[in-house]
Amino acid sequence: MSIALVVTITLVMGVIFVNGWTDAPNAIATAVSTRVLRPNVAIGMAVVMNFLGALVMTFFNAQVAETISNIVRFEGGSAQVALASALFSIVVWSVAAWYFGIPTSESHALIAGLTGSAMALGGLGAVNGGEWTKVLIGLVVSTIMGFGGGYLITKLIVVLFQSTPRRKANKFFTVGQAVAAGANAFLHGAQDGQKFMGVFMLGLFYNDLAVKTGNGFVIPIWVMVLCSLTMGFGTSVGGMKIIKSVGMDMVKLEKYQGFSADVSAAICLFLSSIFGIPVSTTHTKTTAIMGVGASRRLSSVDWRIVKEMLFAWVMTFPGCGLIAFIMAKLFIAVF
Repeated sequence: MSIALVVTITLVMGVIFVNGWTDAPNAIATAVSTRVLRPNVAIGMAVVMNFLGALVMTFFNAQVAETISNIVRFEGGSAQVALASALFSIVVWSVAAWYFGIPTSESHALIAGLTGSAMALGGLGAVNGGEWTKVLIGLVVSTIMGFGGGYLITKLIVVLFQSTPRRKANKFFTVGQAVAAGANAFLHGAQDGQKFMGVFMLGLFYNDLAVKTGNGFVIPIWVMVLCSLTMGFGTSVGGMKIIKSVGMDMVKLEKYQGFSADVSAAICLFLSSIFGIPVSTTHTKTTAIMGVGASRRLSSVDWRIVKEMLFAWVMTFPGCGLIAFIMAKLFIAVF
């Protein structure tokens, strides 16, 4: 096994760990903020469901992994070095975002890092426009379905439960939100787990340890298990900074509102996973929460927090992409 492969696999594991650490808390943030689940219980549930989502969904439908593995072409003898620089840039960007408590998107960072490092080797010609189109579609879909779904589901629930005693309704939404939070954690694993498995397979491919068949790779079960366990371990470290930003600071939610946000995000993530569209779980969940808050009144949303998140999302593509581009040039020159 080459040193380059060892470095690449180590970095992939590091990125997956950071994803479980920083992104996974988004799935359970609303359930914690509405006191449906205690933080420790919610994080424990997220560990298990992230693992199952990454493992089960990849086993049955690996289209998201295929999209990521085909989004760029690393050409030339420095492909392994460029891939390593992309992963390094993702870790730097994600840890910085976690430090400031900003729920930036690991998915966007991954795509930006791969694109920046590939362009350092082959310019714009290294970017697969067809697969990148899916990224842009995912960006639009997650925004519209997240925000619109959160808004509409909340409005519908208000109408359907207007004559239901509050205590009885809260019992329903307590159970419902716990289930929906589990579904969000499962689908986070399905989406983000596959993305990093796609990168893992690229690392094996550039060392002649994997073969492309058709549009993608056949992902071995050991890769699924290793990546799933690493994501689950990252989640177990916790992420109360992100939970606080997403579930507590941005909008003050009641149980039925938390349920609406979780259901909206779960629907969007499920459909995106089925059709192989890589979407950001962070983006989806936070826009769903914004939609829920806006359904009551616009002032219910803390737009200062929203602006911080929007700034992080906008800056991820150029910021992380530029870091990857520079690191790829530097690593290639050194190695």
